[in-house]
Amino acid sequence: MTKFTDLNLNPKVLKAIAEAGYESPTPIQAGAIPPALEGRDVLGIAQTGTGKTASFTLPMITLLARGRARARMPRSLVLCPTRELAAQVAENFDTYTKHMKLTKALLIGGVSFKEQEAIIDKGVDVLIATPGRLLDHFERGKLILSDVKVMVVDEADRMLDMGFIPDIERIFGLTPFTRQTLFFSATMAPEIERITNTFLSAPERVEVARQATASETIEQGVVLFKASRRDREGSEKRKVLRALIDGEGDKCTNAIIFCNRKTDVDICAKSLKKYGYDAAAIHGDLDQSQRTKTLDGFRDGSLRLLVASDVAARGLDVPSVSHVINFDVPGHPEDYVHRIGRTGRAGREGKAITICGPRDEKALVAVEQLIQKEIPRLENPVKSKPVEAKEKPKDEAKEPREKKSAAKSRKSDKSDKPTENKQKPRGRDRHDRDNKVVGMGDHLPSFIALSFAERRAG
Repeated sequence: MTKFTDLNLNPKVLKAIAEAGYESPTPIQAGAIPPALEGRDVLGIAQTGTGKTASFTLPMITLLARGRARARMPRSLVLCPTRELAAQVAENFDTYTKHMKLTKALLIGGVSFKEQEAIIDKGVDVLIATPGRLLDHFERGKLILSDVKVMVVDEADRMLDMGFIPDIERIFGLTPFTRQTLFFSATMAPEIERITNTFLSAPERVEVARQATASETIEQGVVLFKASRRDREGSEKRKVLRALIDGEGDKCTNAIIFCNRKTDVDICAKSLKKYGYDAAAIHGDLDQSQRTKTLDGFRDGSLRLLVASDVAARGLDVPSVSHVINFDVPGHPEDYVHRIGRTGRAGREGKAITICGPRDEKALVAVEQLIQKEIPRLENPVKSKPVEAKEKPKDEAKEPREKKSAAKSRKSDKSDKPTENKQKPRGRDRHDRDNKVVGMGDHLPSFIALSFAERRAG
């Protein structure tokens, strides 16, 4: 078995790795680190949770051990699709550079430009950024990318989903042609393959698993759900969610619950808290400080249930997530792989449960086609009762149609009889006798007193 000591990494990096408790590299690390140290371009394809981050951080740190950064001119660049993933990469650099004097800057949204500019002005060895914020700094004239020696694109397929590909192409054009490029993705869509053919030079392709496969350590299941009525779908689906959590008992130490829409994330989190569950929401509309606080609580174990949109599907590095629950089947089948990849990490066992309604069945079929296996069906933990129609009274039900028609006809005939010769009591006297409110008394106009037949004849 290969060990980190066999990979020609910097001794100070090896010391940091040992202190972090790692001895042997994962397959993607063992395959990507040697060619990266040789200065070659690398195209890494591996499912989420396999250690891709260390595959580029470790050789980058070793390559950057010599040299010094100049103001506004970073020596290396790491592009990430989300703030959370960028923050995770920054944490990895902090872990592995603890015995070195390399500097870094994290450029993400939700943080003051002035704070970030102050760090860039001093000069940084490693620049970790989301594409949008990076280009914002460049357009302000605060950043020069002509000294980038190593460029990393992480989670490239997620970049494609989020519409970042034009930005990535522009950033490639701002960096030197002689740079080294490390390109990592869980899947290889045609658009991504076009970019790799354009911007990578004879890359070493490292593929450690079949594209878009889920880890074998994850137990998967799906609950087929159908609401009793359309207007009850949301509440009944949340009831199924609570029953699933309760059914797992103590085995569910913590869980990430994924919803497709941000509004459902908020509704679901509020509902769980209302029923006494320890839950909080995270999605792209929240302030960065609130997102960071929520993630920190989930990492340190003070928060049990994290209700999230796909912003947290990647880049959330919590090794001991016991469960992932898909409240909705994701619209893109690749997102299913990334969602459930939050559990069963680093060889641990995990469980992923999906709730599938009638409208999600096509999306479920697409997921099963992608992962090339059928997801086992689970019994719905909530037994739904059919809505019973109100029964008509027995006498009314048995009454022949002809009898009803005859009664209706008699009622019509009765109403057609003239009423002028009838002795009508005065309105107040009649009210006192029958305790009923009647018409207009003596002031009743004569034409109203005529029957329908008399008025029609007249």
